[in-house]
Amino acid sequence: MERTLRAGRLATFAYFALNGFLMGVWIVHIPAVEDRAGISHAVLGWLLLLLGAGAFVGMQIVGPLTDRLGARTVVPVSAALCAAAVVLPGLATNVWTLGAALLALGLGNGCLDVSMNAHAVQVERGYRRPVMSAFHATFSIGGVLAALVGARTLSWGWSPAVTLGAVAVLGVVAAAVSAPALLRPEPGSVPSPESPTPSRRGTPRRIWALAALALMLMLCEGVANDWSVLHLRDVLEAPAATAALAYGAFATAMTVGRLLADRVAARYGPVAILRYGAAVAAAGLTVAALSPWTPLALIGWTVFGAGLSGCIPQLFSAAGHTDPDAAGVNVSRVAGLGYLGMLAGPAVIGPLTHFMPLNLTFFLPAAFCAVAACAAGILRETPQVAGKPARKCSSSV
Repeated sequence: MERTLRAGRLATFAYFALNGFLMGVWIVHIPAVEDRAGISHAVLGWLLLLLGAGAFVGMQIVGPLTDRLGARTVVPVSAALCAAAVVLPGLATNVWTLGAALLALGLGNGCLDVSMNAHAVQVERGYRRPVMSAFHATFSIGGVLAALVGARTLSWGWSPAVTLGAVAVLGVVAAAVSAPALLRPEPGSVPSPESPTPSRRGTPRRIWALAALALMLMLCEGVANDWSVLHLRDVLEAPAATAALAYGAFATAMTVGRLLADRVAARYGPVAILRYGAAVAAAGLTVAALSPWTPLALIGWTVFGAGLSGCIPQLFSAAGHTDPDAAGVNVSRVAGLGYLGMLAGPAVIGPLTHFMPLNLTFFLPAAFCAVAACAAGILRETPQVAGKPARKCSSSV
Protein backbone atom coordinates (compact mmCIF):
# COMPACT_ATOMS: atom_id res chain seq x y z
CA MET A 1 0.00 0.00 0.00
CA GLU A 2 2.81 2.39 0.88
CA ARG A 3 4.54 1.69 -2.44
CA THR A 4 1.28 2.32 -4.32
CA LEU A 5 0.77 5.62 -2.51
CA ARG A 6 4.33 6.70 -3.24
CA ALA A 7 3.89 5.85 -6.92
CA GLY A 8 0.64 7.81 -6.99
CA ARG A 9 2.38 10.81 -5.51
CA LEU A 10 5.17 10.64 -8.11
CA ALA A 11 2.59 10.38 -10.88
CA THR A 12 0.84 13.47 -9.51
CA PHE A 13 4.14 15.34 -9.57
CA ALA A 14 4.51 14.29 -13.20
CA TYR A 15 1.11 15.64 -14.21
CA PHE A 16 1.61 18.96 -12.39
CA ALA A 17 5.02 19.37 -14.05
CA LEU A 18 3.50 18.42 -17.42
CA ASN A 19 0.74 21.02 -17.03
CA GLY A 20 3.25 23.74 -16.14
CA PHE A 21 5.50 22.70 -19.02
CA LEU A 22 2.68 22.70 -21.61
CA MET A 23 1.39 26.12 -20.63
CA GLY A 24 4.92 27.50 -20.30
CA VAL A 25 5.86 26.41 -23.82
CA TRP A 26 2.76 28.13 -25.17
CA ILE A 27 3.58 31.35 -23.28
CA VAL A 28 7.14 31.41 -24.62
CA HIS A 29 5.80 31.19 -28.18
CA ILE A 30 3.12 33.87 -27.86
CA PRO A 31 5.07 36.52 -29.86
CA ALA A 32 5.83 34.07 -32.68
CA VAL A 33 2.23 32.83 -32.79
CA GLU A 34 1.01 36.43 -32.84
CA ASP A 35 3.22 37.21 -35.85
CA ARG A 36 2.15 34.07 -37.71
CA ALA A 37 -1.53 34.88 -37.20
CA GLY A 38 -0.97 38.50 -38.26
CA ILE A 39 -2.81 40.09 -35.32
CA SER A 40 -2.16 43.08 -33.09
CA HIS A 41 -1.46 43.11 -29.36
CA ALA A 42 -4.99 44.38 -28.74
CA VAL A 43 -6.57 41.52 -30.66
CA LEU A 44 -4.33 39.03 -28.87
CA GLY A 45 -5.53 40.41 -25.55
CA TRP A 46 -9.12 39.72 -26.49
CA LEU A 47 -8.28 36.24 -27.81
CA LEU A 48 -6.57 35.36 -24.53
CA LEU A 49 -9.95 35.77 -22.89
CA LEU A 50 -11.03 32.72 -24.92
CA LEU A 51 -8.20 30.78 -23.28
CA GLY A 52 -9.61 31.73 -19.89
CA ALA A 53 -13.17 31.01 -20.92
CA GLY A 54 -12.20 27.55 -22.19
CA ALA A 55 -10.38 26.82 -18.94
CA PHE A 56 -13.35 27.88 -16.83
CA VAL A 57 -15.76 25.71 -18.85
CA GLY A 58 -13.38 22.75 -18.69
CA MET A 59 -13.12 23.08 -14.91
CA GLN A 60 -16.88 23.01 -14.46
CA ILE A 61 -17.32 20.03 -16.81
CA VAL A 62 -14.54 17.86 -15.43
CA GLY A 63 -15.34 18.38 -11.73
CA PRO A 64 -18.48 16.19 -11.75
CA LEU A 65 -16.81 13.74 -14.16
CA THR A 66 -13.92 13.28 -11.75
CA ASP A 67 -16.32 12.50 -8.91
CA ARG A 68 -18.29 10.13 -11.12
CA LEU A 69 -15.46 8.26 -12.87
CA GLY A 70 -12.51 8.79 -10.52
CA ALA A 71 -9.38 10.89 -11.04
CA ARG A 72 -7.46 7.82 -12.24
CA THR A 73 -9.62 7.80 -15.37
CA VAL A 74 -10.05 11.53 -15.92
CA VAL A 75 -6.50 12.82 -15.30
CA PRO A 76 -4.74 10.97 -18.18
CA VAL A 77 -7.50 11.85 -20.65
CA SER A 78 -7.38 15.51 -19.58
CA ALA A 79 -3.57 15.57 -19.84
CA ALA A 80 -3.68 14.04 -23.32
CA LEU A 81 -6.31 16.59 -24.38
CA CYS A 82 -4.22 19.48 -23.06
CA ALA A 83 -1.06 18.14 -24.72
CA ALA A 84 -2.77 17.59 -28.07
CA ALA A 85 -4.30 21.07 -27.99
CA VAL A 86 -0.98 22.85 -27.36
CA VAL A 87 0.04 22.40 -31.00
CA LEU A 88 -3.07 24.18 -32.31
CA PRO A 89 -1.93 27.79 -31.70
CA GLY A 90 1.24 27.01 -33.64
CA LEU A 91 -0.85 26.00 -36.65
CA ALA A 92 -3.15 29.05 -36.54
CA THR A 93 -2.86 31.44 -39.49
CA ASN A 94 -5.55 34.03 -38.69
CA VAL A 95 -7.63 35.43 -35.87
CA TRP A 96 -10.40 32.83 -36.23
CA THR A 97 -8.19 29.75 -36.15
CA LEU A 98 -6.14 31.18 -33.28
CA GLY A 99 -9.31 31.90 -31.31
CA ALA A 100 -10.53 28.34 -31.78
CA ALA A 101 -7.07 26.98 -30.87
CA LEU A 102 -6.94 29.00 -27.63
CA LEU A 103 -10.44 27.92 -26.69
CA ALA A 104 -9.42 24.26 -27.12
CA LEU A 105 -6.16 24.75 -25.21
CA GLY A 106 -8.00 26.48 -22.37
CA LEU A 107 -10.52 23.63 -22.22
CA GLY A 108 -7.75 21.04 -21.92
CA ASN A 109 -5.88 23.10 -19.34
CA GLY A 110 -9.00 23.54 -17.21
CA CYS A 111 -9.79 19.83 -17.32
CA LEU A 112 -6.26 18.88 -16.30
CA ASP A 113 -6.07 21.54 -13.60
CA VAL A 114 -9.13 20.32 -11.68
CA SER A 115 -8.66 16.59 -12.17
CA MET A 116 -5.00 16.55 -11.10
CA ASN A 117 -5.81 18.69 -8.03
CA ALA A 118 -8.59 16.27 -7.14
CA HIS A 119 -6.10 13.40 -7.39
CA ALA A 120 -3.64 15.41 -5.30
CA VAL A 121 -6.31 15.62 -2.58
CA GLN A 122 -6.67 11.83 -2.74
CA VAL A 123 -2.91 11.43 -2.35
CA GLU A 124 -2.88 13.87 0.57
CA ARG A 125 -5.68 11.92 2.22
CA GLY A 126 -3.56 8.77 1.96
CA TYR A 127 -0.49 10.44 3.45
CA ARG A 128 -2.55 12.04 6.22
CA ARG A 129 -0.32 15.10 6.18
CA PRO A 130 -0.01 18.18 3.93
CA VAL A 131 1.57 17.45 0.53
CA MET A 132 -0.41 19.79 -1.75
CA SER A 133 1.99 22.75 -1.92
CA ALA A 134 4.82 20.67 -3.35
CA PHE A 135 2.60 19.68 -6.28
CA HIS A 136 1.98 23.35 -7.06
CA ALA A 137 5.71 24.02 -6.82
CA THR A 138 6.27 21.31 -9.43
CA PHE A 139 3.89 23.15 -11.75
CA SER A 140 6.14 26.22 -11.45
CA ILE A 141 9.25 24.14 -12.11
CA GLY A 142 7.60 22.79 -15.26
CA GLY A 143 7.11 26.37 -16.41
CA VAL A 144 10.78 27.19 -15.81
CA LEU A 145 11.82 24.13 -17.83
CA ALA A 146 9.48 25.22 -20.62
CA ALA A 147 11.13 28.65 -20.73
CA LEU A 148 14.56 27.04 -21.11
CA VAL A 149 13.41 24.61 -23.81
CA GLY A 150 11.47 27.29 -25.68
CA ALA A 151 14.41 29.70 -25.62
CA ARG A 152 16.68 27.00 -27.04
CA THR A 153 14.33 25.93 -29.86
CA LEU A 154 13.67 29.56 -30.80
CA SER A 155 17.43 30.16 -31.00
CA TRP A 156 17.64 27.18 -33.37
CA GLY A 157 15.04 28.78 -35.59
CA TRP A 158 12.34 26.17 -35.02
CA SER A 159 8.86 27.31 -35.98
CA PRO A 160 6.11 27.33 -33.33
CA ALA A 161 4.34 24.49 -35.15
CA VAL A 162 7.42 22.24 -34.97
CA THR A 163 8.22 22.94 -31.32
CA LEU A 164 4.63 22.79 -30.10
CA GLY A 165 4.02 19.67 -32.20
CA ALA A 166 6.99 17.89 -30.64
CA VAL A 167 5.87 18.98 -27.17
CA ALA A 168 2.35 17.71 -27.90
CA VAL A 169 3.65 14.24 -28.82
CA LEU A 170 5.89 14.09 -25.75
CA GLY A 171 3.00 15.28 -23.58
CA VAL A 172 0.62 12.58 -24.79
CA VAL A 173 3.31 9.95 -24.20
CA ALA A 174 4.04 11.28 -20.70
CA ALA A 175 0.32 11.27 -19.88
CA ALA A 176 0.01 7.64 -20.94
CA VAL A 177 3.19 6.49 -19.16
CA SER A 178 2.22 8.11 -15.85
CA ALA A 179 -1.38 6.85 -15.87
CA PRO A 180 -0.87 3.33 -14.39
CA ALA A 181 0.63 4.79 -11.20
CA LEU A 182 -2.42 6.91 -10.37
CA LEU A 183 -4.39 5.81 -7.33
CA ARG A 184 -7.58 3.84 -7.75
CA PRO A 185 -10.75 5.43 -6.36
CA GLU A 186 -11.24 4.83 -2.67
CA PRO A 187 -13.89 2.22 -1.84
CA GLY A 188 -17.33 3.81 -1.98
CA SER A 189 -15.99 7.14 -3.28
CA VAL A 190 -17.34 6.68 -6.82
CA PRO A 191 -21.15 6.87 -6.73
CA SER A 192 -23.37 4.40 -8.50
CA PRO A 193 -25.23 5.57 -11.63
CA GLU A 194 -28.48 5.72 -9.61
CA SER A 195 -27.09 7.91 -6.84
CA PRO A 196 -27.44 11.71 -7.06
CA THR A 197 -24.33 13.48 -8.30
CA PRO A 198 -22.53 15.75 -5.83
CA SER A 199 -23.30 18.78 -7.99
CA ARG A 200 -27.04 18.13 -7.59
CA ARG A 201 -26.71 18.15 -3.81
CA GLY A 202 -25.73 21.78 -3.94
CA THR A 203 -22.42 23.44 -3.16
CA PRO A 204 -21.84 24.16 0.57
CA ARG A 205 -21.45 27.78 1.60
CA ARG A 206 -17.97 26.95 2.91
CA ILE A 207 -16.87 26.06 -0.62
CA TRP A 208 -18.13 29.37 -1.98
CA ALA A 209 -16.24 31.15 0.80
CA LEU A 210 -13.06 29.29 -0.12
CA ALA A 211 -13.71 30.13 -3.78
CA ALA A 212 -14.07 33.83 -2.93
CA LEU A 213 -10.72 33.77 -1.12
CA ALA A 214 -9.17 31.96 -4.10
CA LEU A 215 -10.52 34.67 -6.42
CA MET A 216 -8.93 37.42 -4.32
CA LEU A 217 -5.57 35.70 -3.85
CA MET A 218 -5.22 34.54 -7.45
CA LEU A 219 -6.09 38.08 -8.56
CA CYS A 220 -3.08 39.12 -6.47
CA GLU A 221 -0.96 36.54 -8.26
CA GLY A 222 -2.22 37.84 -11.61
CA VAL A 223 -1.21 41.37 -10.61
CA ALA A 224 2.37 40.19 -10.04
CA ASN A 225 2.40 38.31 -13.34
CA ASP A 226 1.13 41.25 -15.38
CA TRP A 227 2.29 44.40 -13.61
CA SER A 228 5.46 43.74 -11.58
CA VAL A 229 7.83 44.37 -14.51
CA LEU A 230 5.91 47.45 -15.65
CA HIS A 231 6.03 48.77 -12.08
CA LEU A 232 9.82 48.80 -12.01
CA ARG A 233 10.15 50.07 -15.56
CA ASP A 234 7.52 52.82 -15.59
CA VAL A 235 7.27 53.93 -11.94
CA LEU A 236 10.88 53.49 -10.79
CA GLU A 237 12.39 53.94 -14.29
CA ALA A 238 14.57 50.86 -13.97
CA PRO A 239 16.31 49.49 -17.07
CA ALA A 240 14.39 46.77 -18.92
CA ALA A 241 16.81 44.04 -17.82
CA THR A 242 16.50 45.10 -14.18
CA ALA A 243 12.72 45.44 -14.39
CA ALA A 244 12.46 41.84 -15.59
CA LEU A 245 13.93 40.77 -12.25
CA ALA A 246 10.71 41.81 -10.49
CA TYR A 247 8.72 38.91 -11.92
CA GLY A 248 11.73 36.61 -11.60
CA ALA A 249 12.04 37.42 -7.89
CA PHE A 250 8.31 36.88 -7.35
CA ALA A 251 8.19 33.57 -9.27
CA THR A 252 11.31 32.21 -7.56
CA ALA A 253 9.96 33.07 -4.12
CA MET A 254 6.64 31.41 -5.01
CA THR A 255 8.38 28.20 -6.07
CA VAL A 256 10.69 27.99 -3.05
CA GLY A 257 7.85 28.88 -0.70
CA ARG A 258 5.66 26.09 -2.06
CA LEU A 259 8.46 23.58 -1.67
CA LEU A 260 8.66 24.50 2.03
CA ALA A 261 4.97 25.15 2.77
CA ASP A 262 3.97 21.51 3.34
CA ARG A 263 6.42 21.14 6.22
CA VAL A 264 5.23 24.40 7.75
CA ALA A 265 1.59 23.37 7.34
CA ALA A 266 2.30 19.99 8.94
CA ARG A 267 3.84 21.70 11.97
CA TYR A 268 1.59 24.73 12.43
CA GLY A 269 -1.55 23.90 10.42
CA PRO A 270 -3.14 25.38 7.28
CA VAL A 271 -4.74 28.27 9.17
CA ALA A 272 -1.30 29.63 10.06
CA ILE A 273 -0.13 29.28 6.46
CA LEU A 274 -3.06 31.31 5.14
CA ARG A 275 -3.19 33.87 7.98
CA TYR A 276 0.50 34.72 8.24
CA GLY A 277 1.28 34.05 4.59
CA ALA A 278 -1.41 36.46 3.38
CA ALA A 279 -0.32 39.04 5.97
CA VAL A 280 3.30 38.78 4.85
CA ALA A 281 2.16 39.08 1.22
CA ALA A 282 0.23 42.25 2.05
CA ALA A 283 3.28 43.72 3.76
CA GLY A 284 5.58 42.79 0.86
CA LEU A 285 3.30 44.33 -1.76
CA THR A 286 2.95 47.48 0.33
CA VAL A 287 6.73 47.80 0.51
CA ALA A 288 7.00 47.32 -3.26
CA ALA A 289 4.28 49.92 -3.90
CA LEU A 290 5.78 52.59 -1.65
CA SER A 291 9.48 52.00 -2.31
CA PRO A 292 11.35 54.79 -4.12
CA TRP A 293 14.32 52.48 -4.70
CA THR A 294 14.53 49.56 -7.11
CA PRO A 295 16.41 47.17 -4.76
CA LEU A 296 13.81 47.66 -2.02
CA ALA A 297 11.00 47.16 -4.53
CA LEU A 298 12.60 43.88 -5.62
CA ILE A 299 12.70 42.81 -1.97
CA GLY A 300 9.01 43.71 -1.69
CA TRP A 301 8.07 41.57 -4.72
CA THR A 302 10.13 38.72 -3.30
CA VAL A 303 8.38 38.91 0.08
CA PHE A 304 5.03 39.15 -1.71
CA GLY A 305 5.72 35.90 -3.59
CA ALA A 306 6.97 34.11 -0.48
CA GLY A 307 3.91 35.07 1.54
CA LEU A 308 1.45 34.21 -1.22
CA SER A 309 3.11 30.90 -2.12
CA GLY A 310 1.39 28.56 0.32
CA CYS A 311 -2.07 30.15 0.41
CA ILE A 312 -3.78 28.79 -2.71
CA PRO A 313 -2.73 25.15 -2.12
CA GLN A 314 -4.37 25.31 1.33
CA LEU A 315 -7.65 26.46 -0.23
CA PHE A 316 -7.59 23.69 -2.85
CA SER A 317 -6.79 21.12 -0.18
CA ALA A 318 -9.59 22.32 2.10
CA ALA A 319 -12.07 22.21 -0.79
CA GLY A 320 -11.10 18.65 -1.67
CA HIS A 321 -11.30 17.42 1.92
CA THR A 322 -14.65 19.04 2.69
CA ASP A 323 -16.50 16.13 1.08
CA PRO A 324 -14.47 13.26 -0.43
CA ASP A 325 -17.45 12.25 -2.58
CA ALA A 326 -17.58 15.73 -4.15
CA ALA A 327 -13.86 16.56 -4.26
CA GLY A 328 -13.90 17.16 -8.02
CA VAL A 329 -16.91 19.48 -7.96
CA ASN A 330 -15.67 21.41 -4.94
CA VAL A 331 -12.17 21.85 -6.36
CA SER A 332 -13.69 22.98 -9.66
CA ARG A 333 -15.66 25.70 -7.85
CA VAL A 334 -12.58 27.01 -6.03
CA ALA A 335 -10.25 26.66 -9.03
CA GLY A 336 -12.81 28.18 -11.41
CA LEU A 337 -13.38 31.35 -9.40
CA GLY A 338 -9.67 31.54 -8.63
CA TYR A 339 -8.85 31.38 -12.33
CA LEU A 340 -11.33 34.17 -13.01
CA GLY A 341 -9.54 36.19 -10.35
CA MET A 342 -6.19 35.72 -12.07
CA LEU A 343 -7.70 36.86 -15.37
CA ALA A 344 -9.31 39.84 -13.63
CA GLY A 345 -5.96 41.21 -12.46
CA PRO A 346 -5.20 43.14 -15.68
CA ALA A 347 -8.85 44.15 -16.09
CA VAL A 348 -9.03 45.62 -12.57
CA ILE A 349 -5.64 47.32 -12.35
CA GLY A 350 -5.59 48.73 -15.89
CA PRO A 351 -8.64 51.03 -15.53
CA LEU A 352 -7.47 52.19 -12.09
CA THR A 353 -4.27 53.57 -13.65
CA HIS A 354 -6.43 56.25 -15.33
CA PHE A 355 -7.12 57.69 -11.89
CA MET A 356 -3.94 57.03 -9.91
CA PRO A 357 -0.30 55.97 -10.38
CA LEU A 358 0.30 52.27 -11.02
CA ASN A 359 2.01 51.67 -7.69
CA LEU A 360 -0.98 53.02 -5.73
CA THR A 361 -3.32 50.54 -7.43
CA PHE A 362 -1.42 47.78 -5.64
CA PHE A 363 -3.16 48.70 -2.41
CA LEU A 364 -6.27 46.92 -3.73
CA PRO A 365 -4.59 43.48 -3.96
CA ALA A 366 -2.81 44.24 -0.68
CA ALA A 367 -6.24 44.77 0.88
CA PHE A 368 -7.41 41.44 -0.58
CA CYS A 369 -4.46 39.74 1.12
CA ALA A 370 -5.44 41.38 4.40
CA VAL A 371 -9.02 40.10 4.02
CA ALA A 372 -7.70 36.58 3.39
CA ALA A 373 -5.53 36.80 6.51
CA CYS A 374 -8.55 37.79 8.60
CA ALA A 375 -10.70 35.00 7.09
CA ALA A 376 -8.08 32.24 7.57
CA GLY A 377 -10.11 30.66 10.35
CA ILE A 378 -12.43 29.10 7.75
CA LEU A 379 -9.77 26.43 7.22
CA ARG A 380 -10.27 25.36 10.83
CA GLU A 381 -13.86 24.23 10.27
CA THR A 382 -14.61 20.50 10.43
CA PRO A 383 -17.15 19.89 7.67
CA GLN A 384 -20.01 17.42 7.98
CA VAL A 385 -20.34 14.68 5.38
CA ALA A 386 -23.33 12.34 5.34
CA GLY A 387 -24.01 13.12 8.97
CA LYS A 388 -20.46 12.34 10.09
CA PRO A 389 -17.50 14.64 10.59
CA ALA A 390 -15.20 14.40 7.58
CA ARG A 391 -11.57 13.60 8.16
CA LYS A 392 -9.68 16.76 8.72
CA CYS A 393 -6.26 16.95 7.13
CA SER A 394 -3.79 16.20 9.87
CA SER A 395 -1.58 19.03 10.98
CA SER A 396 1.07 16.74 12.33
CA VAL A 397 3.67 14.71 10.53
